[in-house]
Amino acid sequence: MALSRSMAERAAQRVAAPARAERAEVERSLDQLSHAMDGLFRIPGTGWRIGLDALVGLIPGVGDFATTAVSLYILAAGVRYRVPKVTLLRMASNIAVDYLLGSVPVVGDIFDAAWKSNQMNVELLKRRASVTPEEARHGRLSDWLFLGVIVLGLLVLLLASVALSLWLLTQFVGLFR
Repeated sequence: MALSRSMAERAAQRVAAPARAERAEVERSLDQLSHAMDGLFRIPGTGWRIGLDALVGLIPGVGDFATTAVSLYILAAGVRYRVPKVTLLRMASNIAVDYLLGSVPVVGDIFDAAWKSNQMNVELLKRRASVTPEEARHGRLSDWLFLGVIVLGLLVLLLASVALSLWLLTQFVGLFR
């Protein structure tokens, strides 16, 4: 009996090993994406790294929107891997902070170089993922609806920031009339 249990445990470990390797493969692609967005280039003479998020964010308006879209892909991976809703909210708040502060001219670009929201979100995803890659192909409907509410909130944030920018611009132009 002890011999058969030992054999069963070894067989279970062999079956579990490929699942872990496949899961690492998925995580590796998300790691690569977060690395490209947050740490692709090393600033010579310093230990600082910046990514495409900071560089593309230099393009007013469009840059921050484009990098936020990439961040939403990582958030959607959180839904597929069935992380708890509280973790999805934390990931969304990292994206919101990145978008809000990153959209401020000059200061926001410096902030984008320092705030690594994509890397933070991938780390949260790794710690809280609760399914295998096969199960992660489809998220639960309630999680996708929850993600939809989060994305809607981020879109409202986008529209509010555009409206605020336009209002500030008209106030600024009004000063010179």
